[in-house]
Amino acid sequence: MSGEKPSGPVQIGMTLGDYLVERLKAAQASQEQGEEEQSKKSRRLIDRDHNEASQVVKSVGPSIRKPPKGDNQTDFFIPALYDVGTRDSRSIMDVAVFRLSKRDRRAGEVIRYELTDGYVEVSSGSAGMASIWDYDLVLMAISHLTESMNRFREGKGDKPGRVFRPHVADVLKFCRRADGGKQKDDLVETCIRLNTTHVAMQRTRKAKNGRVVTISEGEALISRYKVVKSETGRPEYIEIELADWMYREIAEGKNPDVLTVHPDYFLIDPGIGRFLYRLARRAAGKTEAKWSFKVLYDRSGSAGTFKEFCRILRRIIEANDLPEYTLQEEEGQSGPLMLMKHREADT
Repeated sequence: MSGEKPSGPVQIGMTLGDYLVERLKAAQASQEQGEEEQSKKSRRLIDRDHNEASQVVKSVGPSIRKPPKGDNQTDFFIPALYDVGTRDSRSIMDVAVFRLSKRDRRAGEVIRYELTDGYVEVSSGSAGMASIWDYDLVLMAISHLTESMNRFREGKGDKPGRVFRPHVADVLKFCRRADGGKQKDDLVETCIRLNTTHVAMQRTRKAKNGRVVTISEGEALISRYKVVKSETGRPEYIEIELADWMYREIAEGKNPDVLTVHPDYFLIDPGIGRFLYRLARRAAGKTEAKWSFKVLYDRSGSAGTFKEFCRILRRIIEANDLPEYTLQEEEGQSGPLMLMKHREADT
């Protein structure tokens, strides 16, 4: 019955219902009047970041690709962008649980990260390892889940479940990609890779009673998926179920630890550039952080040589056009260091 309350969690995004309609009306009115202050602020930050890098990117390739046609149009369906990082998953967010290469599929491979309290191991199936671009779909689901949970905690909506069912056009818009047939078909492969890339971790912790225990657990990046195609054979809707640990961190934690992601993150072209931004967002925040090139290489899971990795790092440093952060190379006692500094740290 339409008037009945759901008996359990509902799909992610469905709880936003009337709220999204309200946002559409407000966005349209604000766009007509030219008074959308948040958009102006975002554009100022983007313009400033790009202007600061405009001189150096002429000598090297830019890290930021051009946005697709129509990208500047207001899209009411997109909540603020979020990235997940909690105490339980902090070590995972400091390593790449996906491949950073567009060409090397890394099918059937395993990446193992040795950490101070255990390890993280990423393994892929025959379809290939999920890429950092595939993970954009997970970011979209996390964004909508966080938005829905915020409203639920405020008593303004129902509690969302783990299932997320967006229209393909909305996914491409969110990820700032072109709305073409190939891009839609690629999302099917994205779902397969996310579902067959497994993340296992073993970590040693101190229990409440003081005993030291070792916990081993693992799960795919998404638990399941379903693709609904139209009569033309093109994907129309995608349905994914978030991994249980991701859902629990946002839906069951009292103070979920989420980080906003700059809209231009989705325009970062090199996978290593995306990895650097995520690491800077986690470690530097609004200040700065410093990492050795060797540690960055080890945590990136790169399949290339350290020499090639350093070459790419220096190109990204020279372009210096990543959103929010400036990058500098410094000399260290055991090798080169990278300084990641928020652009507003000294302002």
